[in-house]
Amino acid sequence: MSYRLAELYLADGAILTWWGSEIECASAIARLEREIKLSPREAAFALGKLDALARSWHRIEPIEILRQTARRFLRVHPLRAADALQLAAAFLASEGQPPSLGFVSLDDRLSAAALKEGFPLVDRSILDTLES
Repeated sequence: MSYRLAELYLADGAILTWWGSEIECASAIARLEREIKLSPREAAFALGKLDALARSWHRIEPIEILRQTARRFLRVHPLRAADALQLAAAFLASEGQPPSLGFVSLDDRLSAAALKEGFPLVDRSILDTLES
């Protein structure tokens, strides 16, 4: 999985994300450690990599228009709160022009909502190979 994402990152290293993405990633790493799918050493290594990546990310901060847009998306799409915030951040980053910004997600519901909002999804075949 990480190999394909690394390929995608190397092809275009500019990452634009909502301010909570780092916490979501840390949560996933911690869950894998609790489930003993990562050793404490592997988890520490993954968190270190996350720290390095997060320093280079461009973040959409939690401003009022982000909250308003996320609330609207919650009424329009079957999204969880964090996913609505991610989609709202992408919408704001695109300056209301979703076709101008590629969207990457491994979550089917979030991808479907982004597609309905007009975002071009990164080649799904690349992402599908991540799941196998």
